[in-house]
Amino acid sequence: MSFEMDGAAQERLRQYFDLMGDVLVEPRRRVSYAMYAMGLFGDGERKSMEPIAAKACGSAEDIDAHHQRLGHFITDSKWSDRAVRRTGARYAIDEMIKPGPIEAWIIDDTGFLKQGKHSVGVKRQYTGSAGKITNCQIGVSLSISTRTEHLPIDFELYLPKEWAEDPDRRKEARIPEHVQFATKPELALKMLDHALEDKVPKGVVLADEGYGNNGPFRAGVRARGLHYAVAINSSTTLWVVDREGGRGLVKWTPKEIAKALRKKRFRRTTWREGTSQRLSAKFAARRVVVGHDDGQPPGEREEQWLLMEWRDGEDEPAHFYLVTLAKETSRKLMVRLVKERYRTERAYEDLKNELGLDHFEGRRFSGWHHHVSVALNCYAFVVAEKCRAFSPSEGWKGKAGPLQPEAGAPLRGLLHHVPLGDRAHPEHLAPSVSSLPPNPNPGDLSVFPCFTQAPLGLTQ
Repeated sequence: MSFEMDGAAQERLRQYFDLMGDVLVEPRRRVSYAMYAMGLFGDGERKSMEPIAAKACGSAEDIDAHHQRLGHFITDSKWSDRAVRRTGARYAIDEMIKPGPIEAWIIDDTGFLKQGKHSVGVKRQYTGSAGKITNCQIGVSLSISTRTEHLPIDFELYLPKEWAEDPDRRKEARIPEHVQFATKPELALKMLDHALEDKVPKGVVLADEGYGNNGPFRAGVRARGLHYAVAINSSTTLWVVDREGGRGLVKWTPKEIAKALRKKRFRRTTWREGTSQRLSAKFAARRVVVGHDDGQPPGEREEQWLLMEWRDGEDEPAHFYLVTLAKETSRKLMVRLVKERYRTERAYEDLKNELGLDHFEGRRFSGWHHHVSVALNCYAFVVAEKCRAFSPSEGWKGKAGPLQPEAGAPLRGLLHHVPLGDRAHPEHLAPSVSSLPPNPNPGDLSVFPCFTQAPLGLTQ
């Protein structure tokens, strides 16, 4: 299904920029925001401030002034990232939930590869983006998903202790005083708090082992009234709950519980259609309680599901998840939920390859967050347009359910949400979002008259 940026879509983009302008308030910020967003929507290998400024100029002598203008807006201007992100998220959510509700809140993190050592938060550390320890920044994200759509709504930059506790580095990167060292799970809980305060429709919290193995994170999720379905490692200690609800005296690991089950207890379950075949594995589930040595008696601990996965080609079950959903929850629903995390990788690739998420070249804390905020807003608009193109009123019927497109369905002219399989490669991505506004020029804001009324000075 193709999509063209027609007059109606351009009007929606103008109205969307109006919403952001109301949050930014100051006229010069409004103009700079529109210019920067149009730059991220546009083509080009790099979507950092200097290339965006160059494309926005009618003449070479104006490049420096435009660059300074964008630099001030992104690096120094004191506008609220949270308010801007909230506005974009609400805009997209209104369209996302028309076919069906929000089902999951997904915590994950991604690396921003760097060459030098001066970008805020950079160090040699592990990132799944590269699959190794490398020089990078780490951003922790919160995304929300329905059966068909996935939307990152928040990001926090992880500050290693070498940065958080170094006065000179803090001063150089202009890290605010209230920002102190926080682990990735602590940053994730902070974003959950923001989403709850902003009344984002609730979903089951999903996360990988880096978060699922963290007891305070799991407890924090439950303390906030949210359910979770998180990956854990094979050495987590558990008590098995018997049919009468009793807890055994002996602690088991997930691996031991899986080995004690007969093979026929593992049932093949399909969670989605892949690019060439259905994706499935064998799963079994047991009721358990977590066996932390915190002095709390087993009988007072919350029962939850241990979901065990036995993938094809593996000699034994090797992937495990804790799920706090009710005892009556079906195995198929639990499987579908824990497998929702794959779409976060798809969103990261789209944000990086299409909207320049990792192209920021500044060194300051606020600059990183401002750049990410505009990228998230651009993605939110794309998701809303995609939802409209697949609206129930058009009679679309996909495999995900009545009046819904299949999860990950491609949409030419927007970001290309193809199913990942195990991992997509950048060369397989669809053409860039440059087709969203046809050949967008960040300096040409004539279709957005509300933004052209402000002077082009550099004052905040």
